[in-house]
Amino acid sequence: MNRLRKLLFPFAIIYGWVVTIRNFLYNKKWLGFIGVSYKKPTICVGNLSVGGTGKSPMIELLITYLKDTHDLAVLSRGYGRKSSGYLEVQTNKLPSQTGDEPMQFKQKFPSVIVAVCEDRKTGIEILLPKADVILLDDAFQHRKVIPGFSILLTAFDDLFFEDYFLPAGNLRESRKGAYRADVIVVTKCPEKVSYAKLQEIKFLLNLASHQKVYFSKIGYADTLRGVSESLPLSYLKDKSFTLVTGIANPAPLVLFLKEQGFSFTHKKYADHHHFSASEISALQKEELIITTEKDYMRLQVPLGKYALYYLPIKTIILNKQEPFFKETILEAITLMKG
Repeated sequence: MNRLRKLLFPFAIIYGWVVTIRNFLYNKKWLGFIGVSYKKPTICVGNLSVGGTGKSPMIELLITYLKDTHDLAVLSRGYGRKSSGYLEVQTNKLPSQTGDEPMQFKQKFPSVIVAVCEDRKTGIEILLPKADVILLDDAFQHRKVIPGFSILLTAFDDLFFEDYFLPAGNLRESRKGAYRADVIVVTKCPEKVSYAKLQEIKFLLNLASHQKVYFSKIGYADTLRGVSESLPLSYLKDKSFTLVTGIANPAPLVLFLKEQGFSFTHKKYADHHHFSASEISALQKEELIITTEKDYMRLQVPLGKYALYYLPIKTIILNKQEPFFKETILEAITLMKG
């Protein structure tokens, strides 16, 4: 915890009490704090902290598991969108109407129903007649809904059991909230990490009897993608370019590009940054822009046909455990269907 955040610790205590009381009321089902469960399978992907833990790549991994065998829907809040209420995402809509990640899901998986709604309960009830499995993006703190299965993500370099409540730390709720998860995935592990280190983390997670843990890393594509063409990643060799990021934690991407020996300038913006007209005008003058897939959703429209490309990523489950992770998901769906 840095010095400034230490000064904010009294506010973290107040925030922590508020969140803890709220969760206590939901756990006891007192004073109208009652969550709703559903007969159809609902799978929640979320975290205990703010910041990037890799929720979008995890949702996409689950989509690849289920899209060919289930009538699948993804429900997101649609963070940062200019619309409100329930809205089904279509590829002809603007990301500003739907949010970055939902549009990313829809463009990559057009056959999957993708919807946004700030009230997950309302969104689920609209989707129930249309889907037999619903993925809930970033809904771990949405206690009005009791998901049938919960996947909790925590980043390797920002593990929740070492963190503190906002604003002193990044926790949105108590570490004890991890108990609600069925699976915990430690994401963004480094390329080289010892088995002993993974076992240490597993021990510190203090898993309950009903929980499983998996470890994952970010996998980067070897192809850059643009509006009308794809280029090999090697295209960037001996070229200077501008990296534009508006995500919570761009450090892994920056490290990856540096390890490839590329020369670039990094323009870093806040997570879900709304690019102003002046910022767009400045970016249009860049000869070559590389960005993340999420940022590409917002930049591709205003930047038009400029040299703009993104580098796709995916979640890779470590230690040859992906078949077991997939089987865990499929078994959970079977049990939820009864």
